[in-house]
Amino acid sequence: MMCMKKKLILPFLFLLFAQFVQAQLQSKPECSNLSADIFKGWINMAAPNADPEQIKTKLPCFTSFEKEGNESKCGGGIYYEDKDFKYLVQRDYIVIGEKFKGKFNVPIMGAKRDDLFTWLGNPKLKDAQWEAYQMQYGTLIVYFNAKKLVNKIIMSTKPTELIDLCTEVN
Repeated sequence: MMCMKKKLILPFLFLLFAQFVQAQLQSKPECSNLSADIFKGWINMAAPNADPEQIKTKLPCFTSFEKEGNESKCGGGIYYEDKDFKYLVQRDYIVIGEKFKGKFNVPIMGAKRDDLFTWLGNPKLKDAQWEAYQMQYGTLIVYFNAKKLVNKIIMSTKPTELIDLCTEVN
């Protein structure tokens, strides 16, 4: 009888341990082949005004998520800190930093300020540190470092008159 109990307990303990080990070995979602389209205003076909769940489905490798709403910082966001971009979902724009881990359809990141006319034409608004371009989808804002090279990009579905930038996360 005692031998029978040992035979039953041993497989049970093995199954229990196997489930525990498997739970620790879950892979992290990956976003390979990130592609930012400057003319369409999206990353991997996820527009800044898309539903947050659609964005997370197309780009599942987010590092953090803040629910959309007025109680969230900047109205909520989906953050990809290890890839240097973020979606600010209530404000309908994407911020791309200079360490973005992806490709652009136009080599705009790191481009010289004087070279932007070739791709974008004349800016609608400009300042010493940035320029804003009217695009078919809304607004493209490019920021410059001290060497006058592009080091940050914002793509918004809103026109320049309605865009509401958040200083807390930009």
